[in-house]
Amino acid sequence: MSTAFEQPVTLHRSIEREATPAAAQRWSEEAVQALFDLPFPDLLHRAQTVHRENFDPTLVEFATLLSIKTGGCPEDCSYCPQAARYDTGVEASKLMEPAEVLQAAQRAKDAGATRFCMGAAWRAPKDRDIEKVAELVATVKSLGLETCATLGMLEDGHAQTLQEAGLDYYNHNLDSAPDFYGDIITTREYQDRLDTLARVRGAGVKVCCGGIVGMGESQQQRAGLIAQLANLDPYPESVPINHLVRVKGTPLAEQAPLDPFEFVRTIAVARITMPRARVRLSAGRQQMGDAVQALCFLAGANSIFYGDKLLTTGNPDTQADLDLLQRLGLKRGQPA
Repeated sequence: MSTAFEQPVTLHRSIEREATPAAAQRWSEEAVQALFDLPFPDLLHRAQTVHRENFDPTLVEFATLLSIKTGGCPEDCSYCPQAARYDTGVEASKLMEPAEVLQAAQRAKDAGATRFCMGAAWRAPKDRDIEKVAELVATVKSLGLETCATLGMLEDGHAQTLQEAGLDYYNHNLDSAPDFYGDIITTREYQDRLDTLARVRGAGVKVCCGGIVGMGESQQQRAGLIAQLANLDPYPESVPINHLVRVKGTPLAEQAPLDPFEFVRTIAVARITMPRARVRLSAGRQQMGDAVQALCFLAGANSIFYGDKLLTTGNPDTQADLDLLQRLGLKRGQPA
């Protein structure tokens, strides 16, 4: 194992590695684990240094997430309240109409969001579904917002149709390390996710891809997830790190909470291994509290989902987010 990952005194040399082109970077699980093993102050110092080399550390991107088609999903993702097989109280709905989406996007823009993400609970959309979502993408794009969609697995041609409508980003999370994936999901393979990401890249759409922590995985498996993300060629432009929201009725409803410092470590390691990505605090912020979120910003997070609700779970009050940023001396804006 390289001493560049063991000794904080070699910080300047290891940071030079992060400045190389994304395609040249290869992070072994052992190297990523070595980052997790660093003393907390050393890890945060390194992450903050990388962050400052690549972004204005005072800027936080505001993105808004809207569920345009909720519930009824045939998959068995153990964390998801939208799976039809779990009794979570989520009612299945049809795809929203363009006028409804336009109103929601306008509200998001008025509230300061710069990216508008649309999520639909499909395993894999059909051609007719893609055509309808393409219309929604064009509608949102007309407001001058960045557009993102998460619709499940894509077939050949789907990403190209969405790109032609103006889609900027496609979200498709890896969720976990490969060796933990089968413990969480059995209705699709890890390779299915990689295939969709390849189709997105092939169509010239930017990738939004991250995972969920706190599902019972080991720290080594969290390192495995980050290694998978960092070794995508290129690594994702946006990396959402979700903290499990334990929803009654799902198999993970009684999962023991993750140590909050372990979540901060995950943010820091994501920042170091993917220096130019926008690392987003996603699901679970409502349970974190202000102090943990502040540590996450210090560790290199520079994007949040903004709004009182994500797809089906709660999110911090919008005014509370603005107040927290003001108290920290941060401001909303697109990190560049």
